[in-house]
Amino acid sequence: MRTILAITKKELVSYLTTPWAWVVFTGMTGLTAIFFVQTLGRFLQVHEMVRSSQYGWSALPPEYQLYRNLTDGVVVNLWSTVLVVTLFIAPFLSMRLFAEERRNKTFELLMTAPVKPFEIVAGKYLGAVITMSLTLGLTIVFPIILSIFGRSESGSALEWSTVLLGYVGLLLWGATNMAIGMFISSLTESQLVAAFVSFSVALAWMVFGGFAHGAEEPLRSVLLYLTFDGQLQNLIKGVLDLRPFVFFGSVIALCLLLTHRSIEAQRWT
Repeated sequence: MRTILAITKKELVSYLTTPWAWVVFTGMTGLTAIFFVQTLGRFLQVHEMVRSSQYGWSALPPEYQLYRNLTDGVVVNLWSTVLVVTLFIAPFLSMRLFAEERRNKTFELLMTAPVKPFEIVAGKYLGAVITMSLTLGLTIVFPIILSIFGRSESGSALEWSTVLLGYVGLLLWGATNMAIGMFISSLTESQLVAAFVSFSVALAWMVFGGFAHGAEEPLRSVLLYLTFDGQLQNLIKGVLDLRPFVFFGSVIALCLLLTHRSIEAQRWT
């Protein structure tokens, strides 16, 4: 365990002392801020429509009903957007995990050190997940802003159970993307190739749901179960569901196993 933590510390130092990580942090915060302002503007626009209508909410189409409160109208929509942003951010955080070791010619030294392959994989992945958690943690500032400035006499403006469950879904999706990216990074010495392939895999997984809707039953249900959106939808909306933890946990375990096998095979070549 001490070796794993030492590798984790090394990865965190490597991440946080390079400009690239701070560029990613800035990009995540900036993009989320843009979508937050747009979503909040839409929320205010819908409420203005309600105030100007003599029939109230009953006069609006069903898709506008989720704007009744800040949690569903702003935060849930914001988390759905952050899921997509994570798709672009994760490959740039995971691409360096093993590819950089090869580029800097330190991979051979790492393989000859008295460290087991599973300790290398576990340490690097733990460092990557902590970095991803820090990146996603920056987005929690926006619900906090809503909670402070949207507070009413009746209490908090947000349902924090819904907010936090959605955030857990983001962390789960981010950890899965980092596991996929780490496996791909273990197969190449080019960081750009690792980032591109990782992004392509996650993007294909995302658009996979569009094809699922056009399939016939029972294939349609099976395909929807395998989509990331179908798995995370309940968590993002604040509904506690254990299926995503089993599903994404299995994907993460598979990627870690494949990474371990990849590193172990290269150790003896």
